[in-house]
Amino acid sequence: MRQELIREPAVSGMFYAGTESALRRSVREYLGGEAPEHDLVGCVAPHAGYMYSGPVAGKLYAHLRIPRRVIVLGPSHTGLGRPIAVAPHTAWSTPLGDVPIDQELASRLTEELPAVEADADAHWREHSIEVQIPFLQLRRPDVQVLPVCLKHLGLDDCLQLGRALARVIGDTGEPVGLVASSDMSHYEPDDEARRHDREAIDAALELDPAALYNTVHRRGITMCGVIPATVMLEAIRHLGANAGHLVAYATSGDTGGDRRAVVGYAGLCFYRKVHPA
Repeated sequence: MRQELIREPAVSGMFYAGTESALRRSVREYLGGEAPEHDLVGCVAPHAGYMYSGPVAGKLYAHLRIPRRVIVLGPSHTGLGRPIAVAPHTAWSTPLGDVPIDQELASRLTEELPAVEADADAHWREHSIEVQIPFLQLRRPDVQVLPVCLKHLGLDDCLQLGRALARVIGDTGEPVGLVASSDMSHYEPDDEARRHDREAIDAALELDPAALYNTVHRRGITMCGVIPATVMLEAIRHLGANAGHLVAYATSGDTGGDRRAVVGYAGLCFYRKVHPA
């Protein structure tokens, strides 16, 4: 098993710019000048190369006030490592600098749920969490993150993990944001991708993790991060989130021009809406 203290970036120079100045400039352009509207309780953020998903990710992160501590849940594309793998590193490096890993949250989560294991192999070449980090760095320079890489899990396992996360977050006594990293439909004609993605988005906005999980599996929607999104929804439901909306949506056809086989990207924000007395 790998034992690195600092995780070096795996997709720098491929999914996003490989130099500090170019990366800072591109992320700032994607973020634009919008004022944030909601505290980050939970969100779904895309993880493709920035040239494709950067506009959606930028609108989402510009919409959010980022707390000091953020847990990022990402799907496994490599198949390496344990099914529920927290990063055992002390920091993750990007061209913008090193981001501390929240080792206290990692320790609490592994104690709370035995299925959660510290495992560097799962994170070795995985991009789904890494591409979120530069946006978090620019929106909150003192951010600490806990990367959690997830293989495919059954619904009961997703709900169990979500409840464990809610307990761990609730015990901190301070805000902890949850990012579920996911792209939407993969390699379908643009109109079909949009139709399928709308079904998944509507299910997620019900704040019902089982509805999202079952819709995606029953309809064969190729949403790669359905597991992180299901886990996130269960966690925030127990943390008091009661509202959500779609901040931005696009397909790779909007940026690349080819609409014959696209990937969908959605930015979803979930929060606590205070009802008037």
